[in-house]
Amino acid sequence: MADTNEIWTVGRRKSAVARVKTTEGTGQILVNGKEIADYFTVEAQAGYLMQPIELTGVAGKLDFKINVKGGGMAGQAGAVRHGLARAIEKWSPELRSVLKESGMLTRDSRVKERKKPGQPGARKRFQFSKR
Repeated sequence: MADTNEIWTVGRRKSAVARVKTTEGTGQILVNGKEIADYFTVEAQAGYLMQPIELTGVAGKLDFKINVKGGGMAGQAGAVRHGLARAIEKWSPELRSVLKESGMLTRDSRVKERKKPGQPGARKRFQFSKR
């Protein structure tokens, strides 16, 4: 049987999807079974996804178990950040205004534009030749 104190949320960014399971605990954060520093080796990405935890001051109160897949490391970090913010908001609705003001509850919908036929890229054209 599932623990009734679990909160499940989903965060998305580019083509990455992060499923976040939140329980009350000691502040342990696991991403795909690893610690944050082991999974996100770039310090800027690890700091970026910790923003909602530091902003709301829930460090040490909640445990997060995160499963993330798809996209690259930057997209995954954004997806985890979005999922963490949604989980914290679900856990404590009075923190919604703080998270909303800082833009952490908004899904960043920017994705890579598709390549068009007859062109080398999404916007780039082949070189024009008059003759």
